[in-house]
Amino acid sequence: MPDLLIELFSEEIPARMQARAREDLKKLVTDGLVEAGLTYAGAGAFSTPRRLTLTVEGLTDHSPTTREERKGPRTDAPEAALEGFLRATGLTRDQLEKRDDKKGQVWFATLEKPGRPAARIVAEVLENVIRTFPWPKSMRWGSGNLRWVRPLHSIICLLSDESGSNVVPLAIDGITAGDTTRGHRFMAPDAFAVMGFEDYVAKLRRARVMLSTDEREAEIRQHADNLAFARGWEIVSDDGLLTEVAGLVEWPVPLMGVIEDRFLVLPPEVLQTSMKEHQKFFSARNPKTGRIEGFVTVANIETPDDGATILAGNQRVLAARLSDAAFFYENDLREAKAGMGAWAEGLTHVTFHNKLGSQADRIARIAALAREIAPLVSADPDQAEEAAKLAKLDLRSAMVGEFPELQGTMGRYYALAAGKPEAVADAARDHYAPLGPSDAVPTAPVSVAVALADKIDTLTGFWAIDDKPTGSKDPFALRRAALGVIRLVLGNRIRLSVDSLNDVQTLRHQIGADPAQPDLLRQILDTAASAGMSGASTRALVDTARADAPAWLPLIAEHDPAVSDDLRGFLHDRLKVYLRDQGVRHDIIDAVLEQPGNCDLVLVVNRATALNDMLKTEDGINLTQGLKRAGNILAQAEEKDGVEYSFGADPKFAETDEERALFAALDTAEPAIRKAIAAEDFPAAMTAIAALRAPIDAFFEAVQVNTDKQILRRNRLNLLSRIREAGRQIADFTRIEG
Repeated sequence: MPDLLIELFSEEIPARMQARAREDLKKLVTDGLVEAGLTYAGAGAFSTPRRLTLTVEGLTDHSPTTREERKGPRTDAPEAALEGFLRATGLTRDQLEKRDDKKGQVWFATLEKPGRPAARIVAEVLENVIRTFPWPKSMRWGSGNLRWVRPLHSIICLLSDESGSNVVPLAIDGITAGDTTRGHRFMAPDAFAVMGFEDYVAKLRRARVMLSTDEREAEIRQHADNLAFARGWEIVSDDGLLTEVAGLVEWPVPLMGVIEDRFLVLPPEVLQTSMKEHQKFFSARNPKTGRIEGFVTVANIETPDDGATILAGNQRVLAARLSDAAFFYENDLREAKAGMGAWAEGLTHVTFHNKLGSQADRIARIAALAREIAPLVSADPDQAEEAAKLAKLDLRSAMVGEFPELQGTMGRYYALAAGKPEAVADAARDHYAPLGPSDAVPTAPVSVAVALADKIDTLTGFWAIDDKPTGSKDPFALRRAALGVIRLVLGNRIRLSVDSLNDVQTLRHQIGADPAQPDLLRQILDTAASAGMSGASTRALVDTARADAPAWLPLIAEHDPAVSDDLRGFLHDRLKVYLRDQGVRHDIIDAVLEQPGNCDLVLVVNRATALNDMLKTEDGINLTQGLKRAGNILAQAEEKDGVEYSFGADPKFAETDEERALFAALDTAEPAIRKAIAAEDFPAAMTAIAALRAPIDAFFEAVQVNTDKQILRRNRLNLLSRIREAGRQIADFTRIEG
């Protein structure tokens, strides 16, 4: 069986596109080969900045001959039917065969498709792949019509086995497939021929090209670590940058430089971000000082002076970049020490959303909500409010203008420079978190209060204006904000009602339609918050002021609770995704969400986790079947009889030992379940209800519920109602599958 080698050699492929391109090349080619009837033993795809490579091992040398029989019309069918059958099969009448069938004689066609050599199939598949390759962006060049990510120069397409290698005949827009490639652009630019994949890899390496991305990454990591170790430093880990740099070089040569002392006053995040974003440098940290004091740049060439000239040039460019950063930082610090008033004023002129006001309006809402959340998370309300007012001011700083990814991080430095408490400064840094699933969740009380307020304000704002995510579109990252709320609440075990916070902040958005009444707004909401009122009670409080209400007050009276209900449902959907990732089944989550208190996310998760654990046991599985069976029998009887069987079960009407045992078991389990639920000891509740498994099984095994004796039937149905209600204290078991 031959092996296939394909190389598509071009100008530089952007590093960000290489991983996807490798996978696309492998899938498209191998799928095409298999669809054409070839099989293979294994395949691997590789990339460097100038080439995409695919190797396919153990390819069959021919596709198999196939034979297919097709049944046609009856022999006495109209002539048009026969002509249509002949066109579909590509045969003539004399190539058909008459056969007897149930309804008389019919025409049969035998279609034989001979096998084809692998070379012909490979050529067809590869040409189609090249012409339709799914690059995110592509270009044409010269006078041809071929599109590729960058100009395509040559193609290797080789089939090789023990007897040697053969070029697959293929030509695309003037590019004819061959067996030659080129090595490193500068160190080995001449063309050379290859005979197969192993020969190809070995000759590329001699021509200063490492084909494997993993190998280039390992080379960069190892040499960078060695250079840092020699100076007593350590490389700041950055896997994303490592992958990107490995996609920029074919022969990585790491070089270490030192940051000038005059720039070491800059925050380490500034140094690291500037070097990464502008020059693709790895940062080197001195563990003794905690400062970023050096860098590693990765050259794509070996030089006679061991990279000294390259390093000197990089040092000059770095100095210019860091000089700009130092200038920005010094100016920002002066503004911070002056109180950041100019930044606050500037945000009044920055629109957050045309229906939600300016960034300054948003900050005022977040600050008010953070103050209300603070007691729920053991934070100081004054510090929470102050932190919220400061948290976004760095958006007007020159440093964040240059490096938007430093928002929040720089806010902490500026808050400290302004003399603010460390808890306030930390909240300015942490209030965006968590941004992604791998981000740490803030735990400091002030940080938690501001982070929650920020995300809840975003969610309630867009729900208030009915601009919610649809389908896969989520331009304002509302799903991420909802997941952030969930992780903050669960990560810090915060016991609160998301409904109350959502209601109050939705009211704040609606009242804010006329910001001319801030004093009355604060008075109403502060009174409601201090009294622990729900959103509905807050609306009632506003209604009492209707006699002397300003024109905007009807907005509040017309507030639709469905806004909060819909937002709670959105949070529940995100919670389902989050818990499924934690191994909790979707049907269990649905069963728990039907219970009271589903606006307390910690309570929901405690219930779901305990129920999920129980249903992993044999008792839990069988108990669930018993509860569902009881519920189904009851539902059918209640629909038939037009009554609800929910009380009146009396043990004196029990005829069998199994009935009496079930009464006794329920008498024991029901108070134990109620006590455990009241104490939120859900594992204990599961243990209590699991004790019903054996008596329920025995009851259904021995007792006929729908007996002809109506007194016994009603008593047994009411007994099933006790079973149903015992389960309902924990979850809606009808939603559990299986």
